[in-house]
Amino acid sequence: MFNFLRRTVASQVHDFTGNTAMKNLGIINRHIYRNLKVPEYYEMCLGKEPANPLTRQTTINSTGALCAYSAKATGRSPKDKRIVLEETSKDDIWWGPVNIPIGEKSWIINKQRAIDYLNNRPYLYVVDGYAGWDTRYRLKVRVVTTRAYHALFMHNMLIRPTEEELSHDFDTVDYHILNAGEFPADRNTEGVTTQTSVDVNFKEKMMVILGSQYAGEMKKGVFGICNYVMPKQGIVSLHASANEGPKGDTTLLFGLSGTGKTTLSADPHRRLIGDDEHCWGDEGIFNIEGGCYAKCINLSRENEPEIFNSIKFGAILENIGFFPGTRDVNYADISITENTRCSYPLEFIPDVKIPAMGGHPKNVIFLTCDAYGVLPPVSKLTPEQTMYHFMSGYTAKVAGTEIGIVDPVPTFSACFGEAFLALHPSTYAKMLAERLVKHGANCWLINTGWTGGKYRVGKRMSLKLTRKIIDEIHAGNLDNVATTTMPVFGLHVPNSVTGVPDDVIHPRNSWANKEDFDLTAKKLAQAFIDNFKKYEAGSSPEIKNAGPKLA
Repeated sequence: MFNFLRRTVASQVHDFTGNTAMKNLGIINRHIYRNLKVPEYYEMCLGKEPANPLTRQTTINSTGALCAYSAKATGRSPKDKRIVLEETSKDDIWWGPVNIPIGEKSWIINKQRAIDYLNNRPYLYVVDGYAGWDTRYRLKVRVVTTRAYHALFMHNMLIRPTEEELSHDFDTVDYHILNAGEFPADRNTEGVTTQTSVDVNFKEKMMVILGSQYAGEMKKGVFGICNYVMPKQGIVSLHASANEGPKGDTTLLFGLSGTGKTTLSADPHRRLIGDDEHCWGDEGIFNIEGGCYAKCINLSRENEPEIFNSIKFGAILENIGFFPGTRDVNYADISITENTRCSYPLEFIPDVKIPAMGGHPKNVIFLTCDAYGVLPPVSKLTPEQTMYHFMSGYTAKVAGTEIGIVDPVPTFSACFGEAFLALHPSTYAKMLAERLVKHGANCWLINTGWTGGKYRVGKRMSLKLTRKIIDEIHAGNLDNVATTTMPVFGLHVPNSVTGVPDDVIHPRNSWANKEDFDLTAKKLAQAFIDNFKKYEAGSSPEIKNAGPKLA
C-alpha cells in the first residue's frame, strides 16, 4: 500500500484514493507527501533538500519567504520543448519551431526515464490543483515532483482546492505533470538534442520534464495545455494580465515577459484578477492561475509596493542574492541570473478579486518593450491595427527570461505569446477579434521600452509615466482626444497626455539626432513588414494595410 503522508509534523499516514491511478502511471514509490500545508513545505525544503553542488542552499529571507535555487536552468528552454506526434492532435497542432514534434517511441523512453527516477527517489511530492477559475471549464491537474520547492511553487500557481474538493474531486485528473527535472534526458534518444526535454502528450494528457529544475517550465506547461484545450471549447486563451476598476470595468494587458504585464496589473486603484494568463468566454474573462510569478530584478517598495509586500511567508524567491551577512534580499544582485523571480498566491495582493473572474473587457492594452526607442508611449489602435499588432506581437526578449538571452533582442511573438501557442496564431486572433467587435473594447499600444534613443543610448520608459498613461485610459480621458498620425507606422498618437512630457509622447522629439531616428524607424518598420509576410495569406486586405508603410 502507498504511504501518502498528509501531515508531516504529526507524522500521520493517510491512505490516498488516487493510489491506483499512481500505480497506473507506473509510480510505485512508497513515500509520497500529498498536498502539504505551507509550513510543511518549508520544513521539507529546509530539512530534506540536501545541498547541491549546482545550487545554493535553500533558506528563508528576512520577511519569511522561502529562497530556492533552480540549479543550472534559470529560465525556460523553449528549444527543448516537444509535442508528441500522435493521431488525436497531429492535425491540430501548429507544427514548426514553436511546437517541435517528437515520436511516440521517444516519448515512451522519456516518460519511463522520468518514472524510473521518481521511483528511486527517497520521497516524492504530489500537488493537486485547478487551472481556470470558471468551474465550467477548469482542468484538474496533478503534479508529481522530487523537490519540495517545486511542490510549493505549484501549490501557489495552481488554484488551491478546498479540503472537500481534495477529498472528492481528485480521484481522477485531467492532466499529469511528471517533474523529474533533476535527472537529465538522454541525448541519444531520437528527437532529444540536449540533456533537457520538456514533452507534452495530448493523447495521454501528460507532461514530462527532464533536465531542468526551473519551476517556470511547469507553469508555462499548464498554459500551453490550456492553449490547446480551451479554444476547442469556444474559449480563447490569452497571454495577458487583468484587473478591474471600482465600477466593474475590466482591462486586459497583453505582453511578453519583461514588458510590465505583472507590474502594471498590480494597480493600487484597481482589483487584480491575474498577472499573466487568462481566458475570455461568453460571460467574460477568468484567470487560469491561483498565483503570480513576478520578476524581481531591481524590485523596490516605492515602484512596486503590491509585489514587494507580497514577499512574505508562503512566497518563493527564486535565484536571488542577499546583502552580505544578512537575509535581506539584494534585488539588484544578478550574479545567478537576471531572471530572479517571486511566486506568491493571488491572495497576497491587497483587494484581489476572488474568484478571479471579470466581465467583458472595456480596454485591451498591448504592452511592448521597444528596444529601438521608436514607438510612442501610447497610441490608440483601430480594429485593423489591433489585429495586425496582435498577430505581430512585437517586443524585445528581455535578459534572463530564456537561456542565452543577455541583452534585449527585438523579436516578434504572435499573440504576444507565440512560445506557448499550441494552435495556429490565426485561431486565437479570430476568436479575439470576434469578442472585441461584439463588446466594443478600446484597444491601445503602450511602449514600456526605450525613449530618447535606442537601447544603450536612450533610457527605459519611466514606470511612473506608464502608470499615469494607463490611469488616463481608465478614466476615459484618452477616448476622444485629438491625435496625430505617426509617419511610417500610421499609429494614432494623442497630441497630449496630462502629466506626460510632450517630447516623450512624440518619440522623434526626444532624440538628439532626428536623422538617426528616421533611419531607425524605417529599420523597425521593415522588420514588421518582413515578419507579417507569413500571415498575409490568411489576413484581410484591411489588416495587411494596417501595418507600417515605407515609401
